[in-house]
Amino acid sequence: MTEVTNTPNRPVSVVGRIADTLQLLQDSMPIQRRIVRAGDSVYQVGQAFGSLYIVNSGYFKMVNLSGEGREQVVGLYFKGDWLGLDGIATSHYACDAVAMDTGEVWAIRYDALIQAAVRTPALLTVLHETMSRELTREHDSMLSLCTLPADARVAGFLRYWTDALAQRGQRTDQITLRMTRAEIGNYLGMTLESVSRALSRLARGDVIRFTEKGRRDIHIPQVEALTAFIQGATVAPMAGALH
Repeated sequence: MTEVTNTPNRPVSVVGRIADTLQLLQDSMPIQRRIVRAGDSVYQVGQAFGSLYIVNSGYFKMVNLSGEGREQVVGLYFKGDWLGLDGIATSHYACDAVAMDTGEVWAIRYDALIQAAVRTPALLTVLHETMSRELTREHDSMLSLCTLPADARVAGFLRYWTDALAQRGQRTDQITLRMTRAEIGNYLGMTLESVSRALSRLARGDVIRFTEKGRRDIHIPQVEALTAFIQGATVAPMAGALH
């Protein structure tokens, strides 16, 4: 039988990668499935590290304490994302991992994963790729916070959310935000009022529409319009600075 390999011209989709990873884990080691509901903690800051967690369904946020003792949302996670990588270096989790709605995580013992990776090198490759994606995620998030004006940050947040859904084969024209405006502002380094004003401007420009169900349910007629809005909001301050 001819072995099929992936090439740069034939990338594996995110859906395919997630399915392959979950199947590989099931075939290689014991998995503990855990159902969580909105507000449940998968693990908490300072807790002894022992397991990594893979999101099988639902939405999760990573929460840390700022130097002033305020809760700070530092990451958002979707199906196929790994939780708990921050605990490897110090043997303690550095953040709280909190469910934003009902979902399921797969818990795998880290020591069992390393032992399984000796027998199945593909597992070690998966772990390295996961760590690399996490570093890229943190870099992109920091770049957005440092360079984008407020309105563009909110549009970028919505684009990030819709991109994550699209990559996982879910609809993007109608989304339900699992975060309050205060939490979005906390994540983006903005005030609640600034987030609300930015969403209102997006709505006035018909980039987004609020549905009748509530202010967390958002209709996005064209996802590409978010990108155009980000580009326009970014160029405008630069143009103003040149005059």
